[in-house]
Amino acid sequence: MGTLTEFQTITDTEDFFDFFDLQYDERLVNSKRFHIMKKFGELVDKATGHDMGSETKLLEYYRFALLTVYKNFENGYSPSAADVWAMFDNPSGCGTCSTSGSCSDIEEVSNGNHACTSTTTISF
Repeated sequence: MGTLTEFQTITDTEDFFDFFDLQYDERLVNSKRFHIMKKFGELVDKATGHDMGSETKLLEYYRFALLTVYKNFENGYSPSAADVWAMFDNPSGCGTCSTSGSCSDIEEVSNGNHACTSTTTISF
């Protein structure tokens, strides 16, 4: 496991699993990526402002949180329709990414898709 600074630079779901040295089923992650990261992000947010005693303890909490969320989905958890449709009630600022509600700058990339160019911290 790396440092908190390294953790804060991770953006890809698979990289979170690799960072914490957790095995995962690629098919499950591919089909439930948004929901896994949304629930994980909620648990990360809950730790914000709490003194865990050390960076190591905080990272252990994050590892446990990701493992817990993943295992819930692996064991058949499925979000309710209300959870799924709630994301449409609170879209991101640029409308092309689901990770930030404060996007303001959009840059067109070569494949015709838009990419948010604002820098975000961990927010799912």
